[in-house]
Amino acid sequence: GILHTSARLYGSYHLRRVYYSAFSPIPDSSSSLPLLKPPLMREHRLYQADWLMRFYGFSQPEILAGSSDGMLDLAIDPKLAWALRNRGQFPVDINRADREALLRVPGLGTKVVAKILETRRHRRMRLEDVGRVCQSIAKLRPFIIAEGWSPGALTDKAGLRDRIAPSCEQLSLF
Repeated sequence: GILHTSARLYGSYHLRRVYYSAFSPIPDSSSSLPLLKPPLMREHRLYQADWLMRFYGFSQPEILAGSSDGMLDLAIDPKLAWALRNRGQFPVDINRADREALLRVPGLGTKVVAKILETRRHRRMRLEDVGRVCQSIAKLRPFIIAEGWSPGALTDKAGLRDRIAPSCEQLSLF
């Protein structure tokens, strides 16, 4: 698939960047080509998965593990999908975990992880402290332990995906 090819290009040819573009149908083209344009979200998810491989230490098989058809889940981002499949690795203690473990927590990016590592040199971090350095704490809650915060059984809840995943609704223009 596409991610396998990207991983090979990064590994074998040492490319620094791979670009993706969604298919755009051409009028009066070959009948073997699809007539419908794929959802733009697919291209977006490919870029997210690519980012995970380049900056977060994920491998291509890790990202696609659990996918029956080798396709990315369009409803949720690849990092959250991986975390939901690997709940045994969570919750992560933000005051003790290494950089690699923190980078696998949904909702934590490279800049936020750097801020967490810097802050915890001076003091233990509470959930409120993490909330000050990241955009949204709602996605983080089930996956982290902080001073004074433990998710309890929240990480193992059956409906966790529905609780965290944003509800998508196509708005009508007319």
